Amino acid sequence: MVDFNDVLDAKKRIEKYVSLTPLDFSIGLSSETTKVYLKLESQQKQKSYKVRGALSKITALTKAEKDAGIYAISSGNHGVAVSYAGYLLGIEAVKVFVPETAPAAKVEKIKYYGAEIVQVGANYDETHRIAAEQMDKLNMTYIHSGSDVQAIAGQGTAGLEIMEQNPEIDVIIAPIGGGGLITGVSVAAKHMKPGVKIIGAQTEACPAMVKSLEDNVFYEYYPSEESICEALIGGVFDIPFRMAKECIDDILVVSEAEIRKATARLLTDEKVVAEPSGAVGVAALLNNHEMFAGKNVAIIVSGGNIDKELMRRLVLDES
Repeated sequence: MVDFNDVLDAKKRIEKYVSLTPLDFSIGLSSETTKVYLKLESQQKQKSYKVRGALSKITALTKAEKDAGIYAISSGNHGVAVSYAGYLLGIEAVKVFVPETAPAAKVEKIKYYGAEIVQVGANYDETHRIAAEQMDKLNMTYIHSGSDVQAIAGQGTAGLEIMEQNPEIDVIIAPIGGGGLITGVSVAAKHMKPGVKIIGAQTEACPAMVKSLEDNVFYEYYPSEESICEALIGGVFDIPFRMAKECIDDILVVSEAEIRKATARLLTDEKVVAEPSGAVGVAALLNNHEMFAGKNVAIIVSGGNIDKELMRRLVLDES
């Protein structure tokens, strides 16, 4: 399980490699009674919070583990982060498994930083199943994106920053895919301010964490409908599932149409480039504004690796 000291240790290991991302006040999303701030992890190195977790884990490896090479299974952003971290830390052998449907913007970055990329499977769960069959043969160190103490602690440094940047924050909204980000953020934020509420946001195309908590079942794999949020598709991770009841106060499920609108609104009104998976928290706010009346709300915009064609379509649809 992850605790606050893990987050502090992660911060020491990665702070020279990562950016202190802005916590920007949003005039357009705020109201007379509610102040909304955007934690722009879309402006993090490689345009995603995932670099925090990847660097936290990889900087904690032994020399022998690094020498063996590293590999990851990813929907895209974690693969970018692992490839970048491997390049930054001089690790020669890096392999990344991603779905055949991974966005070109993410695939190109993975390749750019030198990782060997293997594109298999139609979505994250299918890719994970295929890659898992090869794990014993790889003889490399596995870098998990969200069920690893160091990775979650690294992601939790975003929550540490939020509370340092604005101690008056009452609510943090974070996207949920496997659950690593919201778990780390909650561990940090609730330690610094026990009364802060941590709200998850999921696409209705794959409400895996919602169903896991409703059924009290660890859904490692979960069926999904077609989604614009490839980073939020798939089952939940083990550690986040086991810590969910103490870390997550509520989860809001939003439609794909609402996520599209939120992504376009960030682009056109806030001048923030976000991928749909990173905009899901804004969709949750817009769909439940009364829930946050009188609160200071921080929304984590978790990534900005959006393909150009998708960006163009979303803006045209809203114009």
